[in-house]
Amino acid sequence: MTDAWPYTSLVLSATRLDGTPLLLLSGLAQHTQNTTRDPRVSLLFDGTDPGADRLAGARATLLGRAAMTKDPEDRRRFLARHPEAAAYADFGDFSCYRVVVERAHLVAGFGRIHWVEAPEIVLSPGDFPTDDADVVKHMNEDHADAIALYATKLLKLAPGKWQLSGCDAEGCDLILEGRAARLEFSRPVHDLAALRAEFVDLAIVARNLG
Repeated sequence: MTDAWPYTSLVLSATRLDGTPLLLLSGLAQHTQNTTRDPRVSLLFDGTDPGADRLAGARATLLGRAAMTKDPEDRRRFLARHPEAAAYADFGDFSCYRVVVERAHLVAGFGRIHWVEAPEIVLSPGDFPTDDADVVKHMNEDHADAIALYATKLLKLAPGKWQLSGCDAEGCDLILEGRAARLEFSRPVHDLAALRAEFVDLAIVARNLG
């Protein structure tokens, strides 16, 4: 659109290890053309449960600036979160973008409305200074039983072949056929040893739930 009209569009998102949003956009899309002219964007994340009062649920509007990224790790993390996007990710008009977050408007429920600044949203570089690809691959290939417990016992999700798509200092993401869920860790982890210990502890808790 032109003449500074707001333009809203639906996009898929993933995140870097620090929580920075990642997008995979087509240069042919109107929203990408708008972003090229003005990098300021907002992303609305709705955490309302299906069937609930949509206005009473939690949601956050992130404000930031979008920029194209050629970092292969950004592409890998996006496709790990949205494997179905591999069908078109190599098309010539598609590129990854990261959104540098400046602040967010959080509605955590009725009357619980706050502005949150970037340092409270995005983790510092030292919080989880490692690539999670090997961890995710190992968990999916060798510990599918533990992941199933995380999904069904801890998150109360329907059974299925849930897999990890990524992890960071504060939790991990699970996916199944287009569905996604977030499992928060009991405590922040800052290295691989702490991450392994947290996965073991979560599995023990899940098994004890019966």
